[in-house]
Amino acid sequence: MTSGLFRTKSVEQSIRDTEEPEHQLKKNLGALDLIVFGVGVCVGAGIFVLTGHAAATNAGPAIVLSFLIAGLACGLAAMCYAELASTVPVAGSAYTFTYATLGELAAWIIGWDLILEFTVGAAALATSFSQYLGVLLADTPLAIPDALASTETGWINLPAFLLVAALTVVLITGVKLSSRLNQVVTGIKLLVVFAVIIVGIFFVKVSNWVPFIPPAQGASEADGSALTLPLVQSLFGIAPSVFGIGGVLAAAAMVFFAFIGFDIVATTAEETRNPQRNLPIGIFGSLAIVTILYAGVSLVITGMQNYKDIDPKDGAPLATAFTNNGLPAMGNIIAIGACIGLIVVTMILFLGQTRVGFSMSRDNLLPQALGKTHPK
Repeated sequence: MTSGLFRTKSVEQSIRDTEEPEHQLKKNLGALDLIVFGVGVCVGAGIFVLTGHAAATNAGPAIVLSFLIAGLACGLAAMCYAELASTVPVAGSAYTFTYATLGELAAWIIGWDLILEFTVGAAALATSFSQYLGVLLADTPLAIPDALASTETGWINLPAFLLVAALTVVLITGVKLSSRLNQVVTGIKLLVVFAVIIVGIFFVKVSNWVPFIPPAQGASEADGSALTLPLVQSLFGIAPSVFGIGGVLAAAAMVFFAFIGFDIVATTAEETRNPQRNLPIGIFGSLAIVTILYAGVSLVITGMQNYKDIDPKDGAPLATAFTNNGLPAMGNIIAIGACIGLIVVTMILFLGQTRVGFSMSRDNLLPQALGKTHPK
């Protein structure tokens, strides 16, 4: 019994399982598809919110350094994912890697962790999409009635339900269609981000970047407390603080979650052509692009508006920065970009969830019927 719980599945057996006709996924993805998947899931509404919040509460203009530190930390994790995914090009990501190294029990736990992470994350994002859509359609003939806007004000969240239903149809159709939809929507989202950066540059005041790293403040002097600050400050003997070097590290820990999602690229390993080449390109390429985009937006928001004037409770600090500079129209563009961007983030989380579940069912850790693929 005990030996069964800790038995591992060899790399060779995992690869042989992918060749069974009833449990086989088509290899339709190239390096560009993987890069766009990674960018699509990491660049969501958070790029327009998290940058301002972290700058106001922890790092000031040095938030750009926080993103670079977080990107470097993610890069180290990405090395592991790239190595393992190219060695074991099988659906399931961390679940599959765990089964090959730590055994069945650990793999079962990790598999359910991933399924819950992707499911809860997708549900939360679908709700956020509904909220953004409600803001965009407010005061128009297409305004969403309260009874259909959310379960808090009515009896169903219709926009979220329709989004989930539509994305389910797309994913059932196949990964090729999912990739094409992701490329189109991510392209639109990136255009919005580029517009924010390019237009924002003309309103940047260099004086707002001085001092670039604001003087450190004790936790009791700022909005936070020692209990809410990251463990890294204690580990390195840095007094609990916001701003200063400690604040930069604290912000890095906060914005690290902006990069979570690049690991979903590894769940598509089985559907990737030449995975030994394309998976590392997809993982590192998407991570590099996302880091540059977050750094660019953080420089713009702290350059347009002094970090002391950014309200940490503002749900749209970037839009507020443009409004304060006489460009309220950019706020609507940002809202549209956030709303559209949430579509593909939700879809990619669904995609990762289905691949983990598929891999677990093929290993008999879920009903086998869930692991059968359609001939097309």
